[in-house]
Amino acid sequence: MRYRRTDVVERAIEVLDAHGLDALSMRRLATDLGVQPGALYHHFTNKDALLAAIADEILRRGSRPAEIAAWDAEVQLLCVGLRDAMRRHRDGAVLIAHVNRSDAEALERPLRAALERAGADDDLARVGARTLVRFVLSHEDDDAADFSLGLGLVLGGLRTRLD
Repeated sequence: MRYRRTDVVERAIEVLDAHGLDALSMRRLATDLGVQPGALYHHFTNKDALLAAIADEILRRGSRPAEIAAWDAEVQLLCVGLRDAMRRHRDGAVLIAHVNRSDAEALERPLRAALERAGADDDLARVGARTLVRFVLSHEDDDAADFSLGLGLVLGGLRTRLD
């Protein structure tokens, strides 16, 4: 049976949720799909490409509308959406951090755009977006109240710089 790329990613997310990132391999995924491991290379050149597709799908599922009138409300929604997307899946934060280590700009881009719309110069928008992403990645296990308080502290600092 031939599988589409989306079927492979969906099954990979199920394996991730059930067994964790360390147990997710091309061989295990192929076995779960009932195909030879080489068949997966039709869709993904290597495991890193598969992990990138999984991370993209997790983030896509967790995305929320952007460009709300108030920049700080938009940034808060983006951060909460990222956190929620990571928390929905076992090892989601580890996977997303791993995949985006070399290209953090993908996670930072919408935050940076919101900060720029608020009037941040290039340096503040770049560092502010990076700080927010790192905060979310490193605090995804905090309880909701602690996460909200910490995010509020970071946003408060940005508000001060933008006023």
